[in-house]
Amino acid sequence: MLNSIIIMGRITADPELRTTQSGLSVTSFTVAVDRSFSKEEKQTDFIPVVAWRGTADFVTKYFH
Repeated sequence: MLNSIIIMGRITADPELRTTQSGLSVTSFTVAVDRSFSKEEKQTDFIPVVAWRGTADFVTKYFH
């Protein structure tokens, strides 16, 4: 069983598709997620994400 998470935020830059030497698609990007401590204080976390194969193709095609 795999762990899964849902991250909702903003992509900091357009993802670029790369291909490994063995022909696998891979892309990496960063998602900015706001965190509220109170009404006045907010912090932003920057979460690095790596997508492989079909997911990488989907991300580079539709995420901008």
